Amino acid sequence: MASEHAEHALTPTAYISHHLTFLTKPIGDTPFWSVNVDSLVMSVLLGIVGIGLLWLVCRGATAGVPGRRQAFVELAVEFVNDQVRSIYHGNIKFIAPLALTIFVWVLLMNAMDFLPVDIMAWIYKHVFGLENWRQVPTADVNTTFALALSVWLLMIFFSIKAKGLGGWTHELFCAPFGGNPVLWIPNLLFNVVEYVSKPLSHSLRLFGNMYAGEIIFLLLGLWAATGTTGTLFGALLSTGWAIFHILIVALQAFIFMMLTIVYMAMAHESH
Repeated sequence: MASEHAEHALTPTAYISHHLTFLTKPIGDTPFWSVNVDSLVMSVLLGIVGIGLLWLVCRGATAGVPGRRQAFVELAVEFVNDQVRSIYHGNIKFIAPLALTIFVWVLLMNAMDFLPVDIMAWIYKHVFGLENWRQVPTADVNTTFALALSVWLLMIFFSIKAKGLGGWTHELFCAPFGGNPVLWIPNLLFNVVEYVSKPLSHSLRLFGNMYAGEIIFLLLGLWAATGTTGTLFGALLSTGWAIFHILIVALQAFIFMMLTIVYMAMAHESH
């Protein structure tokens, strides 16, 4: 029995691999196409939570002295509006709500990293019957790339809307080096690299920070399981990292929002 127990003991590698395994379901008969159910479900649920919270506050808003919740939401809305106005000089009726939605949604998804992974893993397994469940959607590159790709497509849409299809195509071939036919190919290659780099940098920055934060929490949890000294220092460092991670969670949501505003503003600029 002792040898069997040792054989099935969870090693550090197996512990980390278990917590970093997605609940993946294939689409059709081709294994290449699959969906990470946990990332998708958590993203949708947190989007509903974010919209619901804002709706509840707006539903109970008053013209008089605002309560704490209303004051907080008004402060957040005014903050986002100021950021949009400082960068985007067109009509902000669509861009400001877009920026606020992205900020709140990404902030909530990032904040899932504060839930204790071992306790949540026990709940997912024994309450919901889920062996694998990743609770931080932004630690999945598929989620961050989908968000960045959506912003990228909006950027192209607004660029064509502002300049016309002909003007946008002309800019692809004639900027930034000039309209000489000899320079059309270099201009196109330069613009293709610029267009491709935007969603990549937009998505990988958020993913890298949240994935690294998840790994650090797991490593500190492993240290806490090594004995009394490990438990003491692991708990102390986990608390310190959690406090510091508050800044990372909010900052990454803010950066993702700001890059979205910048890309929308660039869509209306001409070379």
